[in-house]
Amino acid sequence: MTLLGDRPDYWETAKKELSDNDIILSRIINKFDDLELISRGDIFFTLIRSIIGQQISVKAASTVWSRFTEKVGEITPKNILSVDFEDLRSCGLSQKKTEYVIGISESWHEYSLFDWNKMDDEEVIEKLIKLRGVGKWTAEMILIFTLLRPDVFPIGDIGMIRGIEKSYNSGVRMSNDELYALSEKWKPWRTVACCYMWRTVDPEPVEY
Repeated sequence: MTLLGDRPDYWETAKKELSDNDIILSRIINKFDDLELISRGDIFFTLIRSIIGQQISVKAASTVWSRFTEKVGEITPKNILSVDFEDLRSCGLSQKKTEYVIGISESWHEYSLFDWNKMDDEEVIEKLIKLRGVGKWTAEMILIFTLLRPDVFPIGDIGMIRGIEKSYNSGVRMSNDELYALSEKWKPWRTVACCYMWRTVDPEPVEY
């Protein structure tokens, strides 16, 4: 079971293999050598944080999250459901995001019974996207930041895409086919490569 504070045991191996296979990524890994991936060990927490971070910048998400945690306290379904709808909205959440956060909180008891560590990546995604407001990207954030799966490539993540385009294509847009083709040489450590791509475009490490 992945617990709060766990670090992936593959991180150093992945860094070495990625550096050996990709000279550009090797330079980026050297530049941001202190980058770590640490699990919160709490799928519910990461789900709620991911919903709040959908389609807004890391900086904006951080501001909204700060207000949200001040209002709710510890991120539990009970605490969220004890706060009035409009009070949640006042943190900077849209109507839809507020509905999603409440709906996930109401449904979470059933989901908390699953043994996520026994599921493969696709099974985890399949279960989570049944929750309203949870798409493939949000499920992939769970795979990366909570379950510490080593080979996730969230093709819908704008920050990761911008990092790849900046590092490999002088900032010029790339198609999904081009992005996937580039990621082939990162297997089976695409999660680690993705974390470094985020770091190239955001001064603050991405967290969920």
